[in-house]
Amino acid sequence: MGPVGLLLVVLVVLVTIPTALPQSVIQITPNKHISDSRKLGANDNLYCDSWRFSVETNDAGTWSSIPSRCVGFVQEYMSGERYASDSGVVANYSLAFGEAVKLGGDGKDAWVFDIDETLLSNLPYYEAHGFGSETFNEKYFDEWVDLAEAPAIPASLNLYKGLQRLGFKIFLLTGRSEFQRNATVKNLLYSGFNYWERLLLRGPSDKGKLATVYKSEKRLELIDQGYRIHGSSGDQWSDLLGFAVARRSFKLPNPMYYIA
Repeated sequence: MGPVGLLLVVLVVLVTIPTALPQSVIQITPNKHISDSRKLGANDNLYCDSWRFSVETNDAGTWSSIPSRCVGFVQEYMSGERYASDSGVVANYSLAFGEAVKLGGDGKDAWVFDIDETLLSNLPYYEAHGFGSETFNEKYFDEWVDLAEAPAIPASLNLYKGLQRLGFKIFLLTGRSEFQRNATVKNLLYSGFNYWERLLLRGPSDKGKLATVYKSEKRLELIDQGYRIHGSSGDQWSDLLGFAVARRSFKLPNPMYYIA
């Protein structure tokens, strides 16, 4: 083969295999879906669902209000089927654990409940105050508490009654203040909760304490009195963590606010 023939062969090869020289051997086809999914800002529902997950798992740490872009998402979550479903699943796991506990028969087997967003729902209040997007106003919230109109969370009421039937002593441990006792008792009875062993509220000496410290101290008092705290239910991590904790704690969903 002469020089001209060899040149023609080389040209044919280059035209037939255009990626042989200038491009990488490994090619990745661009995927618009993957690219967009990495940009959380491109999809509010995606971002807000991830934000809610971070809040519930305590990965978000201290936060003061929900992101403005997530107000509609939180409203839909709290008012729709997902919140009711999540609460129901937590209640079912809680009751299953309670049923597996071997009670001592001495009246010292205890379960501790928080109240707000654990037994009682303040959703009517937060519907009027941006679902947590507004800065918390203690005066307005106290006025709401005084109305004693917060409805029961259905799944929590079922759990409460179930634990009573099993023989647990029920203790209510709330961040509400002592001056709100009458309104709180009225609201609890109105919503179907009764026959609790003790209702614990913040007294003068508890003012200013972080919820984690205050609630830990109250649980320790119960333990010192001989109670065995098998379970604890709350919507805040500060309801559950600290010292003198329950044998098992159950976190209810709440993307509307955070209490340290």
